Parts: sequence; structure tokens; C-alpha cells
Amino acid sequence: MIRRKRSVTIKHVAADAGVSFQTVSRVINNESGVRPEMKQRVQASIDKLGYVPSIAAQRMGGSRSYLIIALNDRERTIADWRARQGADWVDQMLLGGMLKCHEYGYRMIIELVDTHSDHIERELAAAIASLQPDGVILTPPHSSNPLITGLLAEHHISFARIGSLDPGPGFALTMDDERAARLATDHLVELGHRRIGFIAGPEEYELSMWRVDGWKAAMARAGLAIDGLLGGGDFSLASGAVAATALLSGTDPVTAIIASNDQMALGTLEAARALGIAIPHDLSLISFDDTPIVRVTHPPLAAIVQPIAEVAARSVELIIAERAGKAAPGEPIVVPASLVLRNSTAPAPARD
Repeated sequence: MIRRKRSVTIKHVAADAGVSFQTVSRVINNESGVRPEMKQRVQASIDKLGYVPSIAAQRMGGSRSYLIIALNDRERTIADWRARQGADWVDQMLLGGMLKCHEYGYRMIIELVDTHSDHIERELAAAIASLQPDGVILTPPHSSNPLITGLLAEHHISFARIGSLDPGPGFALTMDDERAARLATDHLVELGHRRIGFIAGPEEYELSMWRVDGWKAAMARAGLAIDGLLGGGDFSLASGAVAATALLSGTDPVTAIIASNDQMALGTLEAARALGIAIPHDLSLISFDDTPIVRVTHPPLAAIVQPIAEVAARSVELIIAERAGKAAPGEPIVVPASLVLRNSTAPAPARD
């Protein structure tokens, strides 16, 4: 019979070091008031026994839970998972957030909440009561929802608001979406395009309007008109196809399109093929997000790279720093996006 190896607990460390398990807990939590020689003795026992502190052991040291919750939009996340569309917002958030949490001995949990639900406060209050998180990361559109931010502030929970610059509590972080849209537009202008269409996301996302503002600003700086060049979508492939079809039809169609996310860019690809329009010969196309799928389309798409992992990591750092009593930054944190060029843009086609 194979015997399972006994796991090392905080009590084993305490016995080996000859101290109470409360003292071990205080060392694990890096609390003040523990003599240096005592810390060394406890740490030596931890190293010798190969002890890995659990969240339960860390919680014994005080009010911290060592948990950070990341709230994501339930409806859209589940729809993406079921469609297996390759959208990796959640993956990138986990990459940045979980790895940064690990550095500080924290854990991160993803919770899905429907921002349109009549029970949103009850759902969030239940999650807070059961998990007692040290902090919460809000992603769009939750980061702009006053019910959510108000509830977190009321419970004195540190939180980061990704993609929102609304006034109020919490740390505001952006990926400089307005500048990103300008980068994409400027690139197309440099290629000689004059009819540059833009497919925007839903207005409930603050970043959708920031991207529109960046496109408008770049077009104005280039002295180009925008009448009839703005299409709207809901971040779905189908909405992108509908908006692109409208922009590509008529007597003076666009020669370039910027889509506000990858799914709408894929819809633009479908619309262009249905109309017999070749990319990039007849139409240049730039997307937002740079999820894996746009790198294997035909042609691979130029895209604005959203630094989601970096923003999630920074959010974790801000929450933990505030819990440690460090002063919060007074201004929004900007983690800039970048433009990666592939084979979907080319000089504007000559027209008769």
C-alpha cells in the first residue's frame, strides 16, 4: 500500500522552530514586532521543511484575506467561451494578475457578474461576504458602473477600474485607447488613405468613445472629412460585418477600416470577401486587441496590441500597496497600447 506524503503545516513549522504557531503566522505575514533572530529561526524551519503558506495560515495573522477578485462581464465572457472565438482578454488578465499575485503571496479569482442585472448589488455583496477579498479588479463595463464602485467603496475595499476615467473612488487605469486609435489612423493616412472608416464598439464602454475620439482627432489633423465614415457595432462578428458592408457600399466607399475589436475586424473580412474586395489591395484593415486569431487570418491583420496583462499586474500592485498603507497615485495610470503591422495594410488604391 502506497502512503500519501504528509503535507507540512504551520504547526509543524512551529514545533520545529520551538515557537507558537501564532508567531509563525506573524512571520509569514511579515508583521512588525517579531525579533530578527525569531524571524530567522522560523524562516530556517520553513526552508528546511519545505513549507508553503496557505491562505488560511496567512489569514490567521490579521484582517487580510490574500484574495483579489477580478470581475468580468458574465454575458459577453460566456458567449465568447461558448463560441470558442479565441478572445483572450480573460487569459491575458489571468496571466498578468495571477503571476503578480503569486509574487506577493496572493491568489486571484475570476467572478462573472452581469452588469445589466437587477440583482447586481446582491450578487456582488454575496461574493464579498463569502470571499472577503482584499481588493477587486473591475473590467469594462463594470468599471463604469456606479452601483458596483459605490458598493466597493462602502465596504472599504480597494479596487482598480480598468478602462474608466469616471470621477470617483478606486484606481483608474487605461491603455490609452484614444492615442491607440490615432496611431492606427495616422498609419493609414501615411499610406495615402483619405476615406478611412471606423467601426465603434457599444457606447456603454468608455473606451469605445475614446477610440472614436482618437480617430476623429487624427482625421481632423490630416484635414480629412468623417461624414458617413463612422459605423457602430456591439463587438460581435455579425455587427462588424453589417457595419463594414455599409462602409464599403455606395458610390464613394472607404479604402480603409479600423475595427474597434478583433471580432468586428473578422466580420469586416467576411463582408469584404462577400463584396469581392481584396485585402490589402482594395481595402486596408486594422483591428484592436490582437487576440491570437488575427495572426492566422488571410491576410494576418495589423492590430492595436492591448497590454491587458500589464494593466492587470499593475492593478494588483496598486491594491496590495494600498493595503500596506502606501499612498495611492493621484492621477490615472496609463499603460500604452502599441500598433503591430502585418499584411492587411497597403497604400491607398488609385481611383479613376
